[in-house]
Amino acid sequence: MDKNYAYFYTISIHNRLPLLKDDNLKRIIIESWQYLTKEKMIEIYAYVIMPNHIHLLWNMLGDNGKETPAGSFAKYTAHKFKQYLQQAHPEILTDFEVNKRDRKYKFWQRDPLAISLSTENILLQKMEYIHNNPLNGKWHLCNYPEEYRWSSAAFYISDKDEFGIVKHFRSND
Repeated sequence: MDKNYAYFYTISIHNRLPLLKDDNLKRIIIESWQYLTKEKMIEIYAYVIMPNHIHLLWNMLGDNGKETPAGSFAKYTAHKFKQYLQQAHPEILTDFEVNKRDRKYKFWQRDPLAISLSTENILLQKMEYIHNNPLNGKWHLCNYPEEYRWSSAAFYISDKDEFGIVKHFRSND
């Protein structure tokens, strides 16, 4: 992904397991985004955290040392997921074991989807998709997009940004 360009980004949990049903793991994702936005490495225009994947509309502004923000996000969250699961749910860790030289556990699928957003219409289509994802018949996590806590939908309806991570895509600041 190029810097200073908006992308629709999707990354799934390894084997599409519903690991993110646990709100504590969703909070780890939010913490990572809070750090990356505070340090001005990313801007988030829209997001949703689903039970087995996340969607984002974001812009990479700068690297975190030698890592891209996407790489930092995946590395940090995987490390924190492992710590949390070792303490709270060690039985779940076996679902994420891999036989790799560089790691014992794998939480994120390889090769996330990244689509550049070349027009505002495409961005708006992707934002609608993101915000309506929790209403999907498979999940049906809420009745209205703005009811789902782990999404930016409420921000665009009522200016509510519980986690302080969303920037309006039309904002100049």
